[in-house]
Parts: sequence; structure tokens; C-alpha cells
Amino acid sequence: MSVTKKPSPQWKKFQPPVQDPAIIAIHPNPSVVNIDMQQTAQGYPRLRETGLIDKKQHSYGFIQCCERDARLFFHYSEFNGNVEALKVGEAVEFQMSFDRRTGKPVAVSVVKVDPSTVSPEIVNEEKVQGTIVQEAKPVKQKNGTVPGAQDGLGRVTYVHNGECFFLPYGLEDVVASHATAPKTGEDVCFQIATDKRDGKIRARNVESLESATQRYFGVVCSMKDTFGFIERADIVKEIFFHYSEFKGDISELILGDDVSFGVQFRNNKEVAVEIERLPEGTVIFEDIAVETVKGKILKMIKSTNRRPSEALAGRIMYETPKGLIEIPFGEKDQRGECTLLQGDSVEFQIATDRRDKLQRATNIALMEDTFEYSGEIRETGLIAALKDGYGFIYCADRDARMFFHFSEFMDLTYNPRLQDELEFTVDQDSSQPTRQVATRIKHLSKGSVSFINVLPSVYIGTIDKEPSTHKNQGKNKEGEPGNIIYDYEGTIQQISYFLKDVSDQNSLPHFGDKVDFQIGELKSTGKKQAVKVRVVLRNITGRCHGFIATLKENYGFIETADHEKEVFFHFSSLGGDSNELELGDEVEYTLARKSSKVSAENIRRLNKGTIPADEVVRDKGTIQGRIVRPMRIVNTEQEEYSGLVQGTDEEGNDLPDEVYPYGITSLADKRDFLQKDDVVKFQVARSKKDEALRAVNIGALRKFIRAKVDSVKAQYGFINYEAEEGKKLFFHMTEVHDSVVIQPGDEVEFVLVQNQRNGKFSACSLRKITDRRRPERLLSRLKSITDDNSYKVVVIRQPRGPDSTKGFQARTPWKPPVS
Repeated sequence: MSVTKKPSPQWKKFQPPVQDPAIIAIHPNPSVVNIDMQQTAQGYPRLRETGLIDKKQHSYGFIQCCERDARLFFHYSEFNGNVEALKVGEAVEFQMSFDRRTGKPVAVSVVKVDPSTVSPEIVNEEKVQGTIVQEAKPVKQKNGTVPGAQDGLGRVTYVHNGECFFLPYGLEDVVASHATAPKTGEDVCFQIATDKRDGKIRARNVESLESATQRYFGVVCSMKDTFGFIERADIVKEIFFHYSEFKGDISELILGDDVSFGVQFRNNKEVAVEIERLPEGTVIFEDIAVETVKGKILKMIKSTNRRPSEALAGRIMYETPKGLIEIPFGEKDQRGECTLLQGDSVEFQIATDRRDKLQRATNIALMEDTFEYSGEIRETGLIAALKDGYGFIYCADRDARMFFHFSEFMDLTYNPRLQDELEFTVDQDSSQPTRQVATRIKHLSKGSVSFINVLPSVYIGTIDKEPSTHKNQGKNKEGEPGNIIYDYEGTIQQISYFLKDVSDQNSLPHFGDKVDFQIGELKSTGKKQAVKVRVVLRNITGRCHGFIATLKENYGFIETADHEKEVFFHFSSLGGDSNELELGDEVEYTLARKSSKVSAENIRRLNKGTIPADEVVRDKGTIQGRIVRPMRIVNTEQEEYSGLVQGTDEEGNDLPDEVYPYGITSLADKRDFLQKDDVVKFQVARSKKDEALRAVNIGALRKFIRAKVDSVKAQYGFINYEAEEGKKLFFHMTEVHDSVVIQPGDEVEFVLVQNQRNGKFSACSLRKITDRRRPERLLSRLKSITDDNSYKVVVIRQPRGPDSTKGFQARTPWKPPVS
């Protein structure tokens, strides 16, 4: 009959610990059963355990397990190291097996480990306040016997959730900094330790509250209405404090201040007391290595889903002589706020926490070589606008203005300025998914960004229109472009250019100049324009002569020397004072196209007679006629510039061969406003250039009207004459001859004219005909009579003569007596 040996009762209580794969297995003793590495006979995986050396004999010893209530035998042959140096109480790691002969569990593959990593207890970091009810006493050996585990223990009591608990403690559990052990009835603070083997609890780190005078250090990390919290420098923990415990003016205490404090227990919780502020920099939580380390981001922080326990949720992988190492980092460890992505190359420093020796990456900065191998699409552009903390980039690679924030600059020392050149990555705005923004921005040196791809071919063309010299309010703010006409493979083409595209800004091309240029294609839109424009031949025939035909407030028109057309000009193009110009003045100018029409530029007034005058045909004498077509300055709706005058006989009949053109120089009075059907007299002149005949010295034969001036404003006035019912007649100061000063009450003569476009009447060719005005005393009297609020003169007695008759008698002339 065979008998089956049952396993030890200790095996029934076995709870397998977590296997640490970092520990390399040691070959077992041949006398020990060879157990499969994956599964034991009882169905439990073969795992590593920790324990403490409990006893040593000549060739063997015993290990007290830390994770379960068991005591295992081990032979010295299973210890990997010097057995002589192994002491009772030291921490070891081992695997459990079975003895071949007895079947009892034994420890094999025993190795010595760091004692700080091995403990049979779990100590709660929170401190508890209690009272000593029984003092712990030292225990002496009696008759060579070893004292038991429960000998000499004291008892401490504390209240939790309304229940009173008693915990044992020994003298070894009293904090060594105190000279004497706490006495019965003394208030103490302690930590609760739970034995992992049997679940029993006891008091550890017992400290008397009465004798505790230790000062702690920390940094104020939170402040509310009447209280706050301090982050402690001795342990990774925050401690509560009330404002009344601060020694000083609480209004001077701010977040981040370094402080020292004591610790007391109130309502079973630690609180900071007797708080004093320390000089800045006194409290240091961590040591930051000087050297910089390079690595790659393995995991980024997702702040939206991060739990409080994941304060250091980011990971960076970096290389060391021992291999690749991961190091954590938090949200505040980045240098700046530039967007970081998984796989980025970064540089950082390693910070070691003095409290728990935890290392993390800090001062993390994005490295430029990230873009060399990542394949990230980078774009370029110029800063188009700057606001408070943000701005807009004019993109070189797309037709858009891209928003950016200052926090996205990789270089924290860079101060953005308008027109600075940048390189950036385009990303979706997290706050507005429909909007794109520029991120990971790098400042480039001037000249690095190109908006145009320049083609190599060089072309020759002629300036057909000059670009405007003023900037508009459009997006590009470059103003109106100029235009170049050129021949391309037998076809006349035209292309635009801007002032900035001219190579020599001191030699700008003008209308009619020959230039060479290259064609540039905009990267953003594909539109073509001329670049590198350079003058090769000036238009030497560009100087033109003419006569001032019209003067308005800030512009006018010039009649060309051949009297065929008029040219617009702005007063800004004059080389002198515009107030000195008169109608009919001879001028010299150049032509330019800065809009859809040709205009005059670089205008200079000439001496009278510089332009050869037409020769009067004396044989024809003075001819009477009528206007059949006025000049365009009178009727702006007609296409022809010059007017036409028809010669008539004495009876007013038209002479068929006597029709002559005329211009501003043809008028005897340059201010005369000749309209259709006006009767005139004139002479005929022959042009020296082409022998053509034209009318000159034209004078109107019309009736002048006399009236008095009613009122005068700055540049216009009104006359007491009703050409339209109920309206006084308008006139402009430019129509007054010889620039005479006109005042209300002056009598003038004028010609009544009607505007052909709007039908309104006005006075022209005004001449002042009298200087006589009412005396000031009469004007004052009239004013006093019409003013109801002023004093009035009332006659209370009529004058009488010496003989009591009215007035004076007529004087009788004296006749000398006849002798």
C-alpha cells in the first residue's frame, strides 16, 4: 500500500508574487526537484519572491518571506555570492522549489538585493495623531533565550471614524531624533504599517508632538480666501495652512514664496504652523543637470484626458552608454509653448527630485534637425500684420494670410517685426477646426523667402503704363501695377510689373522707355509678372509742349502743342507753385500711364513765346461767325477736344468754306465760356507745322448783364440776378477778371451761360465796374434799423429856422449895389 505525502501546510497559504523579468534565473541545486519554468505541479507559475534572512547555520539557513506568512529552508549552495558576508536580516530574492527527498518547499536561486526595495510591510505615508497608553520597554535575554516578537511592545491609541483602535509599537519604532521615548498619556504622531504576510498592523515612526521642534521647508503652491497649501520639500506631499499661522502681513505672501514651518496635528491631519517667509531660492526641490541631452519624443501629453495621477504623462527616449532609456516629463517642462509632436527631436536637461530621487526631463526645446528627416511640409512667408500676442503671415506658397501666435516661435528670444521672413508648419486650429494656423515657426534671414519662380529667359519691351507711386489699401498694398508691351514669337503680349520689381530704384523707367526683364511666376497663384526690370533705352522724344487749358482745385488739363487733344495732370506733377499758373500758359511735360489714361508728369512752365505761335492770315481780316461746336471743356460729353466756329456774312448767313477749329489759345479771353450758337468775331491763322488753318483771337459778341453781388464764400458767390425763378445766380472766383477782390454790394457785369450737361445757369467773365459802396455810417444805420434788439434813433423835435418856419429859407444871392 503506497502512501501519498501531502504538501506542507505553508504551501496552501502561498500567494505567488509578481514576477520581475529583469532578474536572471540561477541554475538550481541538483538535489532539488527540476520544476518546469512555466508551470509548477500545483498550477502556479514559477515566480521570484523577496524575503529576509531569518537564521544561519553551518551549511544552511532560513528565509522569512515578505509577501506571505512562510519561512523557507535554503542551502548555502543555492546562494549566489559570499555566504560569509550574508547576515541575518538582510534582504534577498529567491524562487521556491521542492526538496527531492522530503517534498518540502525550499528556496533556490537566492540572490542579495537592495534592502530599500524589500519590506514585509506597507507603510502609509499619511501620519496619524494618537496617545500613548502603554510605553514600550527594552527586552533583555534571559538564560540565553532570544526574546519573542511581542516582548517589550507598547500600545498607542487613535480614533478613526468614531472608533478607537490600539496599535502595538516597539522602541525601534520611535523616531531616533528624540532623546527619550514618549511617555504614557503623551500625544504622538505616527504612521500605520500593514504586514503583507498576515495583514497585521502596527505603529511606525512614532514621534512626540510635545517634543517635536523640527522645522520643514516648502513653497506656497495654492492660496484661497483664508487658507492655502504648501508643497513640502522633505516629502512629495502638500500640507494645509491657515493664514493666521503666517508670521507677518498675509497680503505680502504670494504664490511661489519659499517658507519654513512646523507641523502639528489637528483633527487627525497634519497642518503647517508658525510659517515664516524665506529668501527666494532657499527651497530647492530638484537638482538640474548642467549638460544638455538629445532625444526623441516617444509619447505626448494629452491634457484633455490626463488624470491627476498622470502628472508626468509624457515620455522621451534618449540614448546612454547602457542603452536606450525612457524618461518622463510634464506639461510645465517645455521651454516655451511651441507645438511638439510625437517623434520630434528635442534637447532637454535631466532634473532629479531631492525627495524621491525621481528623474524627469525639463527645459525641453524642439531641435531644427527634426524637419530634415520627418518629411514635414514646411512653408515660408512674411509677417504681414502684428497685434497684441498674435499676427498674420503673407504666405509665399499659397494665396492666403495665415494666423499665428507668438508662443509658436521656436526661438524664445526672437522679437517679431513686420516684413520678417519666417518658416512654419500649417496645422488646424484646435479652437476653430475650420481655420488653419502657423505652428513651429522659425525666423529666417533676410532674402531667404521667395514668392516668385523666376524664369531664365530675358525679354525686351516698352513701358506702356507706369505703376502708381502711392500704395492702396488692398491686401498686398503694392499699389496699381505698371504695364510692359513686348513681342513674343511674333505676337504682341503685355505683362504687369510693380515698382519693387525695378532693379535700379534710382533709375525708374518712364512711359515709352525700352526695358529688358524676366518673367516671374507667383508660387501662390501661378500668375505671371515682369521682374528684374531694367532701362536699356530712354524715350528721348518724350518731352512734350502744350498750353494750360483747364484749372480745377487740384488738377487740370493741358492742350497739346498741335491743338488736337488735351492731357490730364495733377498739381503734384508740377515743378512749381500751382497758384502761379494761368490759363494759356506754355508748359513742357512728359507723358506717363499710371491708370487707364495717359497723364502729364514733370510739368515745367515755359517763358511766353517758347512755343512758336501760328501766323495770322491778314488777307482774311476779322470775320464774324458763330460757335457750331464748343470745346470739350464746355461740353464734356463730346469726343472731340477742339471747338468749331462757322464764319457768317453781315446778315448772319453761314459761309460754307469758313469753318475753323479752335482751342484754348484761340480765345482772346481765356476765361470766356463759349457755348453753341454764341456770336463771335475772330481771325484766321496758319500753322507753321502743317499749314492748317484755325481760328484765333476769338471774342464773343454778346450782351453783358449788370447786377450786384449778394454774397461771397471762400471760392464762390451769388449775384442778385434770377436766371431761374427763386434762385440767385452762382459764380466762381476763377471767372473774375484780373483776380479783383469781389465783396457783397459790388456792381459787376457778366455773361450768363448755361451748363450743357445739367442745364444750370451761372455767371462767367465777371468784371467789377464800380468801387462805390454805401458809407459805413449808413450801413451801420441800416443795420440798427433792422435789428430789433439794438438802440434806435427817434426824432422828437423837427428842426426849425430862426423865423420858426420849417428848415432854412432858400438863400438869396447877394448883389452888390450899383454905384
